[in-house]
Amino acid sequence: MIEIKAPKDIERMHVTGQFVGQVLEELGDLAAVGVDLMDLEHHARRRIKERGAQSCYWDYAPSFGEGPFRNVVCLSVNDAVLHGLPHRYKLRDGDLLSMDIAVSVDGWVADSALSVVVGTPAEEDLRLIEATEVALEAAIKVARPGNRIGDISATIGAVAAEYGYPVNLEFGGHGLGRTMHEDPHVPNDGRPGRGWKLRPGLALAIEPWFARGTDKIVFDRDGWTIRSADGSRTAHSEHTIAITEGDPLVLTRRPRHLAAEQGGNGPPPAAR
Repeated sequence: MIEIKAPKDIERMHVTGQFVGQVLEELGDLAAVGVDLMDLEHHARRRIKERGAQSCYWDYAPSFGEGPFRNVVCLSVNDAVLHGLPHRYKLRDGDLLSMDIAVSVDGWVADSALSVVVGTPAEEDLRLIEATEVALEAAIKVARPGNRIGDISATIGAVAAEYGYPVNLEFGGHGLGRTMHEDPHVPNDGRPGRGWKLRPGLALAIEPWFARGTDKIVFDRDGWTIRSADGSRTAHSEHTIAITEGDPLVLTRRPRHLAAEQGGNGPPPAAR
C-alpha cells in the first residue's frame, strides 16, 4: 500500500532527515586510515541514544538476512556495497567505504547513504562514487508530481550507462514513512512513463548503487553483507525525499552540502 503523507508528517520526517544527514556527515569525517569500523558503529549508536531516536536497523530481520541485524549503521568496504555488517576492521589507505543509516525520530523515518574514499583516493573510485551522486541528483530532479516511478528509475539507469556501469535490479529505492520500507519499490533502472504516478506527499528513499564491473551480487557468510560478484569496487548514494507541488524536498541533505549549495560551490568532494 502506498501512503501519502500530510504536510505536517513531511515536516516531521524532515526533522529526522536533518538528524540522519548530520550523523552521516560525522561518520564521513571520522572515517580515516586506522579507524575501526566498530568505532563508527559506536559513534552512531551514541548519537542516536543522545537524540532519543530509534535505529531502524537494530533487530531488523528481513527474509534475506541471517537473524536480527543488531547494529545501527551499514558499513560496506570496497567490493561490499549494501548491508555491510559492522565488524572489527581498521580502515586502510584507499579503502572505499559506503555508509547507510536509517533512523526514526518521534515515529517518523529517514534513510540516507554516503560513500567516501579513506586516505589516498584512486581516480576510478572517485569516478564510481561520482556516478552514484550524479544519478541521485538527476533522479531527484525528475521526482515531481505527474512523473512516474519509471522516470526516476530510467534516469538512474541512463547515468549508469553514461558512466559505463551495469545496474543490479534486486535492491533499490523504496517508499518510507512510519516504517523504513514501504511501497513503492524504486528500481535503479526502468522505462520512463511507467509505474506509479508521483503525487505530493509521497516520501521516497532514492538510492543508486553501482559496481564497477558487474550487475551480479553475492552474500557474505554473515548473511548480510552484499558484494559485487566479481570483486570489483562499489559505491552507494541515497537521500530521502518528499514529492511536493513543485520542486522535490530533500529531507536528508547533510549540513556541509547545504552550506555548499547556499555558497554556490556544489557538494563536497567524495575523498576523505
